[in-house]
Amino acid sequence: MNLKIVVIGLSVTSSWGNGHATTYRALLEALARREHQVTFLERDVPWYRNHRDFTKPSGWNVRLYQRLEDLPRLFGSLIAEANLVIIGSYVPDGIAIADWVTAHAEGLTAFYDIDTPVTLAGLDRGLDYISAAMIPRFDLYLSFSGGPVPGMIEDIYGSPMARPLYCSANLELYRPSNPTPKWSLGYLGTYSDDRQPQLDKLLLTPARELSNERFIVAGSKYPERLVWPGNVDRTEHLAPHEHPVFYAQQRFTLNVTRADMRSLGFSPSVRLFEAAACGTPIISDRWPGLETIFTPTSEILLASCPREVIEIVNGMSEENRLALAERARQRILREHTPDHRARQLESYYLEAASRRAKVPGRSAAGRTLHAAEV
Repeated sequence: MNLKIVVIGLSVTSSWGNGHATTYRALLEALARREHQVTFLERDVPWYRNHRDFTKPSGWNVRLYQRLEDLPRLFGSLIAEANLVIIGSYVPDGIAIADWVTAHAEGLTAFYDIDTPVTLAGLDRGLDYISAAMIPRFDLYLSFSGGPVPGMIEDIYGSPMARPLYCSANLELYRPSNPTPKWSLGYLGTYSDDRQPQLDKLLLTPARELSNERFIVAGSKYPERLVWPGNVDRTEHLAPHEHPVFYAQQRFTLNVTRADMRSLGFSPSVRLFEAAACGTPIISDRWPGLETIFTPTSEILLASCPREVIEIVNGMSEENRLALAERARQRILREHTPDHRARQLESYYLEAASRRAKVPGRSAAGRTLHAAEV
């Protein structure tokens, strides 16, 4: 099976403040290795243009466009002839693009929601990138969240087919390295208002108590008003090629989860897969469904308060720390590689194509896309 796949996504060229980039890169490279023809379309916006950290794609293409009207003019034939067109969450003018793509594409269409908990929490209030009315028009809804969530999307919002498609880590990049750890605990992530209380509780408070230990927080968009303990280092941004060494320099790395994702559950961050692939032990906050990704105490450590973090940092032997990290890495290799995700997407495509073939009159008709339709 060799598919022509077009993905219209937030950004693949820049990971600055954008967790989508590494997720897309890993998936698209895996699809290309499986001999699919893949093109990624990205709006050329100043923020990502000024912070690009991506070299030439391996076996797939990136095309940039300036305005909404460029899509039908430059890529109308590409989209019409594709076997599968995927629109990602947070795409600028996403509703207008989805309206046009679902009417114009002759092949299957999918919405890839890398922000499912945020999407579901905001649909009733209105979002810029997807609407409840648009969901049934996609043949397939690919969800960042698993467990019962895809069934909810089908039952409540009328998706004809919703399936989980978790993130993954490029194993050629995210792999163990051997520098001497310099931080007892670290965290990698863009600032978020609803994630910051967890970071305060599970990293900054332990840092204040463990004054002889070193800690680090890496990520962009943190407000200048924040006061960091003296033993907490700060790094504004790390490009993906710097992540493996960064993880290796931590004895433990922290995963903290946004409130909507903790509430909905079954929503593993890409950082979980990346850190585990690098062989770094993970301390995570608790949320429903985490045990379906990693086995607690055996492959991942859970904490709800500063005292639990301190006990882990101070109390775990080096032998047990490394054994836990290796078990998590082996879990990644068995179940959560980019190749696993590519194979999942192929199986979903075949299932959705079979479903569409059984629905009379479900076909596409071309139309013109205008900025006024946003």
